Amino acid sequence: MEMNVSKGTVVLAYSGGLDTSCILAWLIEQGYNVITYMANIGQEEDFEAAKKKALTIGASKVVIDDVRAQFVKDFIWPAVSAGLIYESRYLLGTSLARPCISQGLVHVAQQEKAQLISHGATGKGNDQIRFELSCYALWPQVKVLAPWRIESFTKRFQGRQDLIQYAESHGIPVPVTPKKPWSMDANLMHISYESGVLEDPAKPAPDGIFHLTADPQHAPEKPCKLQINFEHGMPLSLKNLTEGGPVETDPLQMLTTLNQIGGRHGVGRTDIVENRFIGLKSRGVYETPGGTILHVAHTDLETFCLDREVLRLKTFLRDKMADYVYNGFWFSPECEFVRESIALSQRYVTGWVQVELYKGSVRVLARNSPTTLYNQNLVSMDQHGDFQPNDATGFINTHAIRLREFQRFKTQLEEGQV
Repeated sequence: MEMNVSKGTVVLAYSGGLDTSCILAWLIEQGYNVITYMANIGQEEDFEAAKKKALTIGASKVVIDDVRAQFVKDFIWPAVSAGLIYESRYLLGTSLARPCISQGLVHVAQQEKAQLISHGATGKGNDQIRFELSCYALWPQVKVLAPWRIESFTKRFQGRQDLIQYAESHGIPVPVTPKKPWSMDANLMHISYESGVLEDPAKPAPDGIFHLTADPQHAPEKPCKLQINFEHGMPLSLKNLTEGGPVETDPLQMLTTLNQIGGRHGVGRTDIVENRFIGLKSRGVYETPGGTILHVAHTDLETFCLDREVLRLKTFLRDKMADYVYNGFWFSPECEFVRESIALSQRYVTGWVQVELYKGSVRVLARNSPTTLYNQNLVSMDQHGDFQPNDATGFINTHAIRLREFQRFKTQLEEGQV
């Protein structure tokens, strides 16, 4: 469908990479006044250089917004507390960043009295959904300009190779060459890689693609022991038991330190094929060192503290919330309900967990909590405590009724009696 909106001011979610740099130039070609919005969510970026590039391309204004502390406190920490993991493997680094960026994007658009918001997400991916649903939830009147769904744009640009040629012809420097045509997205939670040579799931990711983690085979021979304290399910402090140093209590510094230590020990690499919300399967390669350490530690403490049936219900809600977040529904009523329900389950998840990092692995060593349901005297094999062993006979016999009846039924079938 051809673009039929009137020309006006557009706030573009800008990364400084290939797609958004080319989109910036293209929007200006179409007659729009473009303000670029860059959210600092922990990516290694020369923001001043990116600002200079955007202004050189033709942006009327560049807004650089440091939302790192907010990203950790309002998005990553709740995700850790909820134990969010999509399809049992993906810790949702990109999915969590999009609603955080959208908040800043909407705020700037309203402040600048812009008519439109734009982004560089493709028509086949999840990010277009995440950005737009978040923006519509935060600002129902907003209008979104998505170039990768505009016919005049998609006819001109079939994919990344066309963008690279466009960038070269317009003098736009981008960190992508035909020899290494994969996409990288970084934030405090992770770095993700996709597209290009990674689109063939039968081929391993190229050597040297990883930025955040060491090759586990070349990681230090000496393991590193950490102690992580939690309060009501939220990370509270970090202590390095092997190397010493100050106890970290600031959320942003905690995650930064965990990324550094975990990355050094090769923790958090994942290469998966996942199910996109739009219905396609895609391959993603991820580095999530700090998030992986926190997930392992929190899962252990949660199991230690929670009642079995509460844990089962919470796990069900966790999987529902992981779907909501992955699919772009962070600001939806269902996600809000599940988030608050999970928070209720975390009121007793307080204590510490000690983990060991070694050549890509995270192993739990010990845990302690003042609010655990673990009763050492009751469970001990060295004393009966308040447990009466003969009570187990009735417990077993009662559960055996169903199994005996099923066996009777099968025997009747085999003998032709039914």
